[in-house]
Amino acid sequence: MNLATKFYLMATSYSEPEKVFLEKIGNRIKELRLKSELSQEKLSFACELDRTYIGSVERGERNISLINLNKIATALNITLPELLNC
Repeated sequence: MNLATKFYLMATSYSEPEKVFLEKIGNRIKELRLKSELSQEKLSFACELDRTYIGSVERGERNISLINLNKIATALNITLPELLNC
């Protein structure tokens, strides 16, 4: 099994409640980004993350780390608890 296949299997192994949770967090980030009138690209520059990563987080495709959640919250000028209030 190659690395790409392993990654695909890992990415699709979330339970339904876990998928719903990731989508909920992603929707919250998108909502706050739009409220701040930022494009994905501008947010990605502000938090030093790749634009495609931001998009995959917003779509609930990534199990985002606490470090990256904190970077996004900081870039949006909010606290981590405010970001997670969804």
